[in-house]
Amino acid sequence: MKDLNNISRLSRLTAILTMLQSKKILTSSEIAKKFDISKRTAYRDIKALEASGIPIYTVEGKGYSLVDGFNVPPVMFTEEEANALITAHHIILQNRDKSLVKNHSSAIEKLKTTLKSAGKEKVELLSQRVAYMKNFKRENSSDSLSDIQKAITDLKIIKIDYVNAAGVSSSREIEPQALYHTQENWILIAWCRKRNAFREFRLDRIQKLVVLNQKFDDRSFLLLDYFAELIELAKKHS
Repeated sequence: MKDLNNISRLSRLTAILTMLQSKKILTSSEIAKKFDISKRTAYRDIKALEASGIPIYTVEGKGYSLVDGFNVPPVMFTEEEANALITAHHIILQNRDKSLVKNHSSAIEKLKTTLKSAGKEKVELLSQRVAYMKNFKRENSSDSLSDIQKAITDLKIIKIDYVNAAGVSSSREIEPQALYHTQENWILIAWCRKRNAFREFRLDRIQKLVVLNQKFDDRSFLLLDYFAELIELAKKHS
């Protein structure tokens, strides 16, 4: 148990360092809230980072900051590139899939670590001045997009419990092929082993999803060809 606690704290210290690199000023309250710890524990974590040689200084009455220029990553973003990613992030925040929002937020935090002090201030300002007016309630209706994306690239079979438009539940194993997004929902195109055909599944209707440790053969699926076939079928039935 002691080893697990040490691993947990090491992960937290690493995450705190990332937060320090992504913000001009970081408060103990922000650290405590982020990791559900006390301010006293947050203070001890900061001291531990200092003891390990991380150049942290205290901004009196405000919080903690890193010495400017410390550990600047080799990959740098221009101001225009950073602005484009921050703007895209506001669109991602409105997405209904929780896993996409979470992973993109983590990526943006890492992006901020590549910026110098002036760049961080500009990014924080832009973040407050950009809005994307959709999904007003900020509702998340799925949390499986990231797992499905990885299953597509790893060629892993997925087992799902699914509720269709008529409210009928079923369990099935599928071979995930591709994803597309409508104005409201993410749609998964997969080879359904139960129906022995390609089927589409709305992510918000997947009640349970398990990525199996079992691979399927690559079907060389082409999304554009799939859409072209749908258009042809639609023409025939029109």
